[in-house]
Amino acid sequence: MRSLATSPAIRVDAGLALLRVATGVIFAAHGAQKLFVYGFGGVTGAFAGMGVPLPGITGPLVALLEFFGGLAIVAGLLTRLAGVGLSITMLGAIGLVHLGAGFFNPNGVEFPLALFSASAALALTGAGRYSLDALLFRGRSEPISAQPAPTIRKAA
Repeated sequence: MRSLATSPAIRVDAGLALLRVATGVIFAAHGAQKLFVYGFGGVTGAFAGMGVPLPGITGPLVALLEFFGGLAIVAGLLTRLAGVGLSITMLGAIGLVHLGAGFFNPNGVEFPLALFSASAALALTGAGRYSLDALLFRGRSEPISAQPAPTIRKAA
């Protein structure tokens, strides 16, 4: 008999919680830096200097999305929606700022690509069982981890 700790559903939900917290903290910290250190004026100026279109709109919007979207992902609240928004933000960062610097840090695509992948994965899978989404929206949609795994049968 399998122990509860080795249940695939529990491992998936624990993995999603870990991914959510790490990804959300990174986004919230970057958003907080934009909001509380640089301010809207500083972010707008930086976005203008990097050639981002409509920097007076996109700079503050990205700052707010990163901060509040990151906090939402940590809590597992509206995770899919926050994941979509943050994924789009990272695609913009990759295409407009980082692609020309190659792959590797400090300015390459590797870090924004990792953040894009993590936020897109959360947009696709949802928050998992250990989240506010699961608590608030229980019964409205079955979490990925609650679905049975496909059965593989050997040919006779």
